Amino acid sequence: MRIRPGRVANAIRREISNIIQEDLKDPRIGFTTITKVEVTPDLRNAKVYYTVFGEGKKRKSTEIALKNATGFIKGLIGDRLRLKFTPEIIFKVDKSHEYREKIDKILERIHKEKK
Repeated sequence: MRIRPGRVANAIRREISNIIQEDLKDPRIGFTTITKVEVTPDLRNAKVYYTVFGEGKKRKSTEIALKNATGFIKGLIGDRLRLKFTPEIIFKVDKSHEYREKIDKILERIHKEKK
């Protein structure tokens, strides 16, 4: 029974990626990648993690645009995936890439100091 939330999460990730590329015409949305979707076991909520290529201003405008388009995106997902309940979508910035870069810089500095 634990397989279904994973399959639903993958389907939602694919659909939201397609929706952002093909259906959203909002110029505030930058080059956005959906990195991960976590769905609750009851399939009622979905946390959608994304990254945006660009500086802070572009990231903030993308965040606002995605939050404004949440209802539209949820409606399209409901139409396309035909689930009994369409999950509530919560967009979250995926900061793992930034964290990884920070750790790499620290390790690089430590390596240089040892030499």
